[in-house]
Amino acid sequence: MERWSHHADQETGQLRRRDCRALATAVRAGRGRTQVSAATGNRAAIPRLERCSDAVLVGPRGDAAAQTGRPFPGRRRDPVVTFGDLIRDAATAGVRGTADFARRRVAGDYRLDAFGLDEDLLESLILPVLRPLSQRWFRVQVDGIEHLPESEGALIVANHAGVVALDGLMLQVAVHDHHPKQRAVRLLAADLVFDLPVVGPLARRAGHTLACRADAERLLRAGELTGLFPEGFKGVGKPYKARYKLQRFGRGGFVSTAVQTGVPLVPCSIVGSEEIYPKLADITPLARLLGLSYFPVTPLFPHLGALGAIPLPSKWYIEFGEPIYTGHYGPDAADDPMTMFEVTDHIRETIQQTLYKRLTQRRNPFTG
Repeated sequence: MERWSHHADQETGQLRRRDCRALATAVRAGRGRTQVSAATGNRAAIPRLERCSDAVLVGPRGDAAAQTGRPFPGRRRDPVVTFGDLIRDAATAGVRGTADFARRRVAGDYRLDAFGLDEDLLESLILPVLRPLSQRWFRVQVDGIEHLPESEGALIVANHAGVVALDGLMLQVAVHDHHPKQRAVRLLAADLVFDLPVVGPLARRAGHTLACRADAERLLRAGELTGLFPEGFKGVGKPYKARYKLQRFGRGGFVSTAVQTGVPLVPCSIVGSEEIYPKLADITPLARLLGLSYFPVTPLFPHLGALGAIPLPSKWYIEFGEPIYTGHYGPDAADDPMTMFEVTDHIRETIQQTLYKRLTQRRNPFTG
């Protein structure tokens, strides 16, 4: 009798384990209770199996991981991120809150500042679309955000690279998402940006303006956090063999503007942007025909067409250095070429040395 009872318990245990495995398989497949009962062959066992440690049935789809906090055995924790995933995430983020956003646009419940900044459009559409590219594709790491002022004006001076000026967009996302006040960076961009059909109006709505002295002074005197790339097209369009070698910073006009407005200069070093579109050559005649500063040839573009326009997923680092204060300079210092050159050279050297430091610490351009 005892032997028979022991044998029956073994069979019952085997049946329970079999039912648990069948239930776990059904839960992973997202089946309902009726389908689970068909899988286990025992509808009455469902309430008992719902308490099974291997699978928990929750609702009609059986999301056990959400209830227990434990993933099923074999479930991948870190799925491989594809560019299609980023597009899907960007689309999801872009349409989130679409109803409220559309209502505000129709009702005219938004404001534009003197330069065209539309904070509602920036917060609801532009930044959510850029955020997956920053967080998941480039995996941007930000350091030194404490060097940016909380509310006063400052001029961020950064290196420029990457063939396509994505570094400015990633800088804007980084400051907004990591600064305690979520400040918006007002970039000073070239005329070409605002001449482009779609990019130009969006750049205005994102708060950017022409890289001219008058606009820069107005922004800084208004206490805005302003960004500048002194290398211009010489930096963003340089060949891959010259990567992370800073080009000329101009004649120091941005330093003079900072001195006249009394705002600090914040050096910013960006590592990772040089690898997204490695420029191997330049088709100069085609660039002249299209009215561009250069027409790049990369390992993937133009050979693969639109696929070659996908940036390579390099690992990015954005580091803000200690601010260089300008309040101690006299009123005539802004017109002194030697003083402006010395400050310009100091900022350039600070950014260059920070780039070299980051590069020595980086083991791989794509994994960090």
